[in-house]
Amino acid sequence: MIQLNLLHKNAVVCGSTQGIGLAAAKELADMGANVTLLARNEEKLQAAVATLSATKHQKHGYAVADFSKPNTVADAIAKVLEKNQAIHILINNTGGPPGGPIADATPEAFTAAFDSHLICNHILTTACIPGMKSDGYGRIVNVISTSVKAPLSGLGVSNTIRAAVANWSKTMANELGPFGITVNNVLPGATETERLTSIISTKASKTGKEEAAVVTAMQQEVPLKRFGKPEEIGQAIAFLASPAAAYISGINLPVDGGRTASL
Repeated sequence: MIQLNLLHKNAVVCGSTQGIGLAAAKELADMGANVTLLARNEEKLQAAVATLSATKHQKHGYAVADFSKPNTVADAIAKVLEKNQAIHILINNTGGPPGGPIADATPEAFTAAFDSHLICNHILTTACIPGMKSDGYGRIVNVISTSVKAPLSGLGVSNTIRAAVANWSKTMANELGPFGITVNNVLPGATETERLTSIISTKASKTGKEEAAVVTAMQQEVPLKRFGKPEEIGQAIAFLASPAAAYISGINLPVDGGRTASL
């Protein structure tokens, strides 16, 4: 029987007031986990926590952190760990860097993206590893991008930093494997989130096309001929966080409707 029960497991989900992060948090809560949401807007965090299922008597909560300021992330995870003996599931997820050609990017743009993605992921992961080791259960899932398989046009900084995160993750998976801790990457394709809405708007403005035409063209690039839904990405994340995925580690899992050309 497939084991998806996360009762008595503690999870931290980053970037979880909307979109893929919130969808993943809801899936984990439905599976029985105690979920802590981590993001920068306290009002939105409070509203998001209220949407999480607690039918299995879970205790959900939140912590405030700004991923553009890694020290606030370090402070937030320290407070979360004070309340929980261990974090068993960590979902590293934060908004992508602004788009634009790589030749136009400033050094500061790369540094900012590196801090909010790789450095914050590392701070959170290293803080959670001791508890995962002591409790004999650890699942780390990084939400990155299909650009680690094939760089995406107009996302120069993102393509660069996402690749760094993917290789950091693979290295971490190799080192943590002996402790039964898995580390995996989920690579969403075009998903119905605020970021996608912004990308569509930008493309329409640059090309002079109607947004509806941009949407149609983008969907035609996907074999399933539609955009993904946040809950579809959330379900993939939740599976990798479950006992059923105990022998899956160090992989990049595209959830993109088949759009990525490579295997």
